[in-house]
Amino acid sequence: MVTIKQIAEMCGVSRGTVDRVLNNRGNVKQDKKELILSTAKKLNYVPNPAGRALVSRQNKPTVGIVLPAKGLSFFDDVIEAMKKAEEKYNLFGLNTIWRLTEGYDVELQCEALDELMPRIQGLIINPINSHEVRERLLAMRSKGIFIVTVNNDIHEAGRHCYVGSDYRNGGETAAALLRLICPQGGRIGVMLGSFRMFGHQERLNGFQSVIEQDEKFSIVKVEEDNDDEICAYEKVKAMLEQHEDIGAMFFASSGGAYGACRAIESLARRKKITVVAFDTVPGVVEMMKAGVIAATIYQHPRRQGQKAMQLVYDSLVNGIEPDRELHIMTNDIRILQNL
Repeated sequence: MVTIKQIAEMCGVSRGTVDRVLNNRGNVKQDKKELILSTAKKLNYVPNPAGRALVSRQNKPTVGIVLPAKGLSFFDDVIEAMKKAEEKYNLFGLNTIWRLTEGYDVELQCEALDELMPRIQGLIINPINSHEVRERLLAMRSKGIFIVTVNNDIHEAGRHCYVGSDYRNGGETAAALLRLICPQGGRIGVMLGSFRMFGHQERLNGFQSVIEQDEKFSIVKVEEDNDDEICAYEKVKAMLEQHEDIGAMFFASSGGAYGACRAIESLARRKKITVVAFDTVPGVVEMMKAGVIAATIYQHPRRQGQKAMQLVYDSLVNGIEPDRELHIMTNDIRILQNL
């Protein structure tokens, strides 16, 4: 294994200088920095995890976790996986600060980011797609904070990695699935969590792009429910009362799926409407067993949580930077028989 001492000898500098460059601590002339980085790369230098862990215990790097998870069953599996990883990584010096909010409230998310900014070296966030959030993430990046977006992405905000599903492909998959199980076509109602979430919008775009290829289908209406069950119930009931010819529905997020299905049941339309949804949260599973939801798309929430924590740990504790920006989970089709 190549050591810092060997790199220092080859470059004609001290071990302290090599350490400052490899750990991005500054105070090194640009020409020496470039020489050290080039030499380390040529020698395939990999930081010693045990040594970095010892230093990490002293420095106590902290990761902030910001998720709009209150009241959303989807995040239960994400958080469970993150908590499990947290227990392991805490032994190696990684601390965590959790900030869980409710709904897609830009102000609340910005307050959490403002509070965490001076206290953390890493961030895992499910970001709301807003200028205010983007500004704060860019400020964090400029301070050297390592940023991972999980389950939802945000563009031009300085994040290092995204962990989650391909939202556009998820929408395309849902549309192709609906075309398979409803070859006769029909008029479609769509529910999604929030247009403020980049992923929800991308999922809708993907769905529309495939549905528009088949003239037998048409989208009647698209509504937001803020991933709220009561809101979803009321909006779906009103939609179905206004458009009695709707024969299919697409739920682009799972937050309001249970309430939406209850609205379908309340109008005795269960056998007349084919529903494609997302995720395998308890409410979705219950409605699949009840025969309301025909199929759903699974996006591996536990793997998302575990991978996000691993990336932060590797960067802050082991000094291992990610080998790519996008860590994409497959969109898997689930029916009642393979849940």
